[in-house]
Parts: sequence; structure tokens; C-alpha cells
Amino acid sequence: MASSLNRVELIGRLGKDPEIRHLNGGSSVANFSVATSESWKDKRSGERVEKTEWHRIVVWNENTIKFVESYLKKGDLVRLEGKLQTREWEDNDGNKKYATEVMIPAFAPIDALMKLSFDNDNRGGSDNRDDDRGSSRGGRNNSRDDRDDRGGNSRSSGRSSSRDDRDDRGGSRGRDDRDDRGGRDDRGSSRGGNGGGNGGGRNNDLDDDIPF
Repeated sequence: MASSLNRVELIGRLGKDPEIRHLNGGSSVANFSVATSESWKDKRSGERVEKTEWHRIVVWNENTIKFVESYLKKGDLVRLEGKLQTREWEDNDGNKKYATEVMIPAFAPIDALMKLSFDNDNRGGSDNRDDDRGSSRGGRNNSRDDRDDRGGNSRSSGRSSSRDDRDDRGGSRGRDDRDDRGGRDDRGSSRGGNGGGNGGGRNNDLDDDIPF
């Protein structure tokens, strides 16, 4: 276990566009500043107080420098992880200068610096992917609707066909039964006709028996 640790993690916004410098040895370095803010309520005044800290960022990792140069600009929200270092140098007048910076070293992992805010183009691409997924879901819904329509049509046609069959069978039987009953009625009427004829004959006979 390490006896000490020098690690800094920040989430903040760039105060200006990054500066990329190419050195004589063929290496490059990226410099930019990041602002972090905190706020609290003042107990005496009751007002909200906000404080902003500015942090100097130095990047030595070659791949991270390419990312900084291509994608970062003023106002972008970033998350970074590095370590504190204090540089010392002399100005033109021989005065010593000191600067404390957060350094992302050359051997830093790829996720040592990440952009958390994206421009409209990136957000638009994400929206288009969402629309594609939505349309694919819609396609699946449409396919289910088609299956439901086919199933509904087949079921409804099947039910209607079966009802038609039953109606046909029932109708034919009903008509046949009615026809048969009608036939029997006809026979009954014929018998009635014969009876009526006989009755008519008997009535004639009775009429003959009337004395006047």
C-alpha cells in the first residue's frame, strides 16, 4: 500500500480555448484552465454566495492532446483526473515564479480526460439513433398489428364461415322440416278436403232431410 497519494479529480468548464504547443524535441503539450464553482447560503445576510476556483491544466499524454485539440473549446464541461505539480521558473527580470497545476502525465489512462457536454451535432446523432430504434419498435408493432389483422380476419372469416355453414345446414333442415310439415299440412288439407267433400255430401243429405 502506498504511503502517499497525489491525485486530483475535477469536473468543471473550460475558461478559454485550449493552447497546443509543439516543442523542439517533437513532443507536444496542451494547456487550458478549468473553473469549478461552489455555492452556499451566508448565515448573516441570508444571501446565496458563489465562489469559483480556477485550475491550470497541463496535458502531456499524446493521445489526450489530440483529443483536446480536436474536440475541446471554451465552455465545455469536462471531467479530468491528474496530479498536482508546482513549477518554478524565472521571468525576464530574474524573478522567481511559481505555478501550481493539475498535470495529466504522458502515461495517463485514456479516460483521464472526458468531455461531458456535447454540441448539437452529437446530440442530433443520438436523437437519430433513438428515432431508428423507435421506428424498429414501431415496425415490430406494425408486424404485430398485421398479424392481429390477419388473425382477426381469419378468425372473423372462420367464425362467419362456420356461422354460414351452420345457417346453411340449419336453414336447409328448417326449410326441409317446414316443407315436410307443410307436406303433412297439405296431406291434412287433402284429408280435410276429402272430409270436407264427404261433409259436404252429408250436409247435402241433411239438407235433403229438412222438411221445408
